[in-house]
Amino acid sequence: MSASPDSGSGNAPALYARISADADLTQALFRQALQDPKGALSRIVELGESSGLPVTADEVKAHIGSLDDAASKQWLIKARGGL
Repeated sequence: MSASPDSGSGNAPALYARISADADLTQALFRQALQDPKGALSRIVELGESSGLPVTADEVKAHIGSLDDAASKQWLIKARGGL
């Protein structure tokens, strides 16, 4: 089953906000990204699916890349090798 290219584009900001609101989850994803960037990205996509906020890996990367806060940019820089 394929989704249209824009099906999840609006969900990345909402999913990011939901993840950011959970400090333990945010830290766990950051730690995972340091060791397994692709796994962290897959986990974010899975979290989106289970939360009713489906996103693609590309949408997640684009959203994080568009943010203007230091913590998010640090995550992206640390994880970029696997993204």
